[in-house]
Amino acid sequence: MTDKHGTEPWVRTVRLPWTTDSVPQVRADITRDLAAGGMPEQVTEEAETVVAELVANAILHGRPMPDGNVRVRWRARPPRVEIEVTDGGSGKRPHPKPQADWAPSGRGLRIVRSLAYEWGVSDDDGHTMVWVALGGASRRRV
Repeated sequence: MTDKHGTEPWVRTVRLPWTTDSVPQVRADITRDLAAGGMPEQVTEEAETVVAELVANAILHGRPMPDGNVRVRWRARPPRVEIEVTDGGSGKRPHPKPQADWAPSGRGLRIVRSLAYEWGVSDDDGHTMVWVALGGASRRRV
């Protein structure tokens, strides 16, 4: 597929309603955008999984931003993409839960961690942002 973005990175920011219905919407948005931009298929698939986990976690465990939404931003330059999901904070720093074989939930950040080249959490002005780099090191280190 032809890279419609050339060699320059491109950035998308979307604000999604504070509802679990936003999860399939953002999955479709990021998949379509990354595929059109020439992102490797494996990285596109990983991004789809990661963004779904992060948005679901934000909605389940955080609070909405002041505008009532969750913000998702991705910065892509094949073969790398960075994803940031920002919510209105929760007072608790997100972290992977310990492995529990029979737990019905709690695997989201472990899945993210296993797919990510690197990832982290930033708390700023009462907001919580979880960021993930896929396909290589993030610009935070490059």
